[in-house]
Amino acid sequence: MESWRDNRFVFWLLSLPGTFWISLFFIVPLSVLWIYSFGEKTGITDVAITWTGQNYGRVIEPVYLQIMWKSLWVSAVSTLICLLLAYPIAFAICFAPDRWKPILLLITILPFWINLLIRTYALLAVFRTNGYVNKAIGWLWNGIDWLFGGQHPFQPLELLYNNGSVIAGLVYVYLPFMVLPLYATVERLDKSYLEASLDLGASQLRTLLSVTVPLTMPGIVSGVILVFIPSLGAFLTPALLGGANAIMIGNVIETQFKSANDWPFGAALSFVLIYATFGILALRWAITARSKGVEF
Repeated sequence: MESWRDNRFVFWLLSLPGTFWISLFFIVPLSVLWIYSFGEKTGITDVAITWTGQNYGRVIEPVYLQIMWKSLWVSAVSTLICLLLAYPIAFAICFAPDRWKPILLLITILPFWINLLIRTYALLAVFRTNGYVNKAIGWLWNGIDWLFGGQHPFQPLELLYNNGSVIAGLVYVYLPFMVLPLYATVERLDKSYLEASLDLGASQLRTLLSVTVPLTMPGIVSGVILVFIPSLGAFLTPALLGGANAIMIGNVIETQFKSANDWPFGAALSFVLIYATFGILALRWAITARSKGVEF
């Protein structure tokens, strides 16, 4: 008797709602946006689809290439910091007592319960001139200065509206996206490999680099993708924490669709990011396939 798992009618019946939803709210809007990227702005709100490529030609202008390059390196630095922070956190959760694991995982995903806008505004209170960071540094500085005669009063640091504040904000927002895939990978890791490496005389560092990192590479790659791609297209965090001094490509796209009202160029910029995303996903697939021994 044919199993329901092998029945094609059942398969299509179950996949129909999801396919309809994705098509209606994802594929169709993206298709419309892709067509817009080959149009021309003919009025304040009018767009003519002329199938021109000049919008993509504008993307390679120096001013936009510079913004894209800055967006790339800001996203890369944010992703690297997330990886360096998330790796020990994932191991700490995995090696914690069983009764503590649910609590630690809850703390990790707790930021998801708060709106992104509220979390970002909270960072303004942390980094502003009279914010918590400057107050803490000021108290420490004044205490040390008092011990040495009190000749150098503390001057508040400019922590907002620069690339550093944007990177800090991106790390704060996307760190859980790095912790969770790493935790899932480390949790499935056969700890006997680590014990064997140490028993055979390898140092902790050698074990980490030669055994642990290669075995957890799937989680690293997944975490890097989950952090790097949304960081590259972020616009809320750079707008609030970076201001005019730390504009990223996401802010340029938002401007084209809102104040500039140039939908064709905004669509072209959006699809350049989408093409870059496809390239990153293809690279991830190639790395995964190569690790499984698939030849191209």
